[in-house]
Amino acid sequence: MDYIAKAKRVLSLEISELQRLHDHLDDSFVRAVDILKESVEQQGKIVIAGVGKSGNIAGKIAATFNSTGAPSVVLNCQDALHGDLGLVDRGDVAVAVSYSGGTRELLNIVPHLKRRAASLIAITGRRESQLARLADCILNIEVKREACPLNLAPTSSTTNTLAMGDALAMVLLEARGFQKEHFAELHPGGALGHILLTKAKDIMRTGGELVTTRRESVVRDVLREMTEARTGAAIVVDEGHKLVGIFTQGDFTRAFHTDENIANREIGDFMTADPVSAQSEQLVGEVLKLLESHRIDDLVVLDDESKPVGMIDTQDLTRVRIF
Repeated sequence: MDYIAKAKRVLSLEISELQRLHDHLDDSFVRAVDILKESVEQQGKIVIAGVGKSGNIAGKIAATFNSTGAPSVVLNCQDALHGDLGLVDRGDVAVAVSYSGGTRELLNIVPHLKRRAASLIAITGRRESQLARLADCILNIEVKREACPLNLAPTSSTTNTLAMGDALAMVLLEARGFQKEHFAELHPGGALGHILLTKAKDIMRTGGELVTTRRESVVRDVLREMTEARTGAAIVVDEGHKLVGIFTQGDFTRAFHTDENIANREIGDFMTADPVSAQSEQLVGEVLKLLESHRIDDLVVLDDESKPVGMIDTQDLTRVRIF
């Protein structure tokens, strides 16, 4: 048996059904996003219910909504009939997931959901089902064929269900103006959250690790200070302590090849004027872009008055585990 060929058949069938889902999105999807957006903006939550495989997918959809700032819970259909309906508040949106639209356990709680929630959205593959008839908005995930060779095991249908949930969550995210900073606040324990929440001021070198000098300073003296501070660059400022340039080990090396007397010359003759800089409140993600786009190793950090308050060396990013 050619396992690779069999696997490709499964994937091809699911891709084909996803393409059909893509091509048949209509105004019902727009209506669903508007319903969800209105509820979330009014401090409501999304209550998702499903049974069996649909219940498993419901859990993932709820997790995606939560991770993107749209409060969501999964309602167990059996427990709902024994008290858990209390978690459904006025103004919430109920999302019922059932491919057949005829799952008895789910249909048993639909009347109660409609009585308590503001709206009921059905994710189903049967537009004429009982669930669809009871819903305020229908999201059709119909498939022509499951990827199962027996056309029995939920495969293409569950993939379409999951994809529809992702589409809802991502479009709702954009509609609400949800940004990467908000995402980071909800994922503070992960590496992504660490990168997104860390600011330039949190990782910059200051105090004894920072060398600040004037343009008339002698190169020899500045190199000594850089060595003592264990830094590869010195910040050059004017009499008002405003940034005018930066002098790096690279500047020294390049100049030495043409002027062996550089050690006795003034920094101003070899510094890089108006260097690339970052604001202390800028996020590390933006700092990384500056370093990469300009292909530099040292970045001056400025305060609100454009005065140098620190410096970031690419080595610092490794030290604080940004990379």
